[in-house]
Amino acid sequence: MADFTAKDVQALRQSTGAGMLDAKKALEATGGDMDEAAQYLRVNGLAGAAKRADREASQGAVAVVRNGDAAAVVELRCETDFVAKADEFVALADELAALVAAKGEDAASELNDEVDRLRTTLKENISIGRVRRLVAGSGQVVDTYLHQQDGRGVNAVAVVLEGGDDELAHNIAVHIAFTKPTYLSRDEVPEADVAAERVTVAEISRNEGKPEAALDKIVDGRMNGWFKERVLLDQSYVRDEKQSIAGMLGSARIVAFSQVFIGS
Repeated sequence: MADFTAKDVQALRQSTGAGMLDAKKALEATGGDMDEAAQYLRVNGLAGAAKRADREASQGAVAVVRNGDAAAVVELRCETDFVAKADEFVALADELAALVAAKGEDAASELNDEVDRLRTTLKENISIGRVRRLVAGSGQVVDTYLHQQDGRGVNAVAVVLEGGDDELAHNIAVHIAFTKPTYLSRDEVPEADVAAERVTVAEISRNEGKPEAALDKIVDGRMNGWFKERVLLDQSYVRDEKQSIAGMLGSARIVAFSQVFIGS
C-alpha cells in the first residue's frame, strides 16, 4: 500500500516542477518521504519538468488513424521542430490517434503519463492538443489523408461521406488538406461574420469609385469569393478547377470533416 496520497504527488510536483509520473515514482522510491523524493528528482535530473508548461508549444506533430468506421485526428504539441521530428514523439502521436479511433476522444487522457515522461526526457513543453474523432454511420464511409514533412505528420484530415465511395472520400480529404476550409456549407458561417464582411466589402467598393447602382451586384460577387476561401462546398476542386466540390459530389453528401494542421 502506498505511503502517500494524490495530494502528496501534487505537492511534490508544485515544489519541484517535476512531471506527475516522475513525482509518483520518486515518492514510491522513497517510501513517501517528501524531502527524499525531492532529492531523488534532483539527483536524477527530473525536477523542473512541469515549469516547461509555461513555454509556448507552437510546434508538434499530427496523426490520423482509421479504425473500421471511425477515424481520429490528434495533435501532439511541443516547442521545436527538432523534438517534433523525434521518433518517440511521432510514435506517441500515432499511439494517441490509434487509441482515440478505437475508444473515443476522452481516451487520449489515458496517455497523460506518457506525455509527462516525454516532457521530462525531451525537456520541452509537450502536451496533447486538438483531438477529433469522426464515425461513419450506415451507408457512409470514412477516409483520411496525412501530409508529412521531415518524418512527421503536419496536416491531417478525416472525412465522412454518405452515398459515395472510399476513393471519393479520399479525394475530398486531399482537397481539404490543401485548401483548409473552415466550414462545410454557407449556413455554418456565423451571420455576424457575414454581415460584417459585407459592410467592409461595400465600403471598399465605394472607395474604389464603383457606381452605387451596381454596388449590390459587385458586393455579391466579392462575397462569393470570400465564401469560396472558407466554405468547402463553394470551392473549386484543387485537381480540376473547372469542377466544384459540390459538383464532383454528385448525389453523395459530405456528412462531416475534421482537419488539424501545425500552425493553426
